Amino acid sequence: MNELSMPEKNKDIDLFLKIGKWEGYSYLLLLLVAMPLKYFADMPLAVRYVGSLHGVLFVAFIYTIVVLFNKKSFDMLQSIKALILSIIPFGTFFLKKLLK
Repeated sequence: MNELSMPEKNKDIDLFLKIGKWEGYSYLLLLLVAMPLKYFADMPLAVRYVGSLHGVLFVAFIYTIVVLFNKKSFDMLQSIKALILSIIPFGTFFLKKLLK
């Protein structure tokens, strides 16, 4: 059995929550700043840069979900809920409730 020690599990969960928070910020920045700049101010580079940052953070977020699932810190339902929260604006700010 490969049970995680409590400090290691807390470290993984803390990383998950931090990445989730930053992924959420980048999503809002993309939707509320970069997209309007692209379409209303003719600045398509805003979406390229912010979108790239968001993409990296989204992949890191998904990776942390997979790691937590593989370490048995998350079950399938928690993993699916975390994924759903990541595609809803402001969703990742409610990840702590997922852990209860």
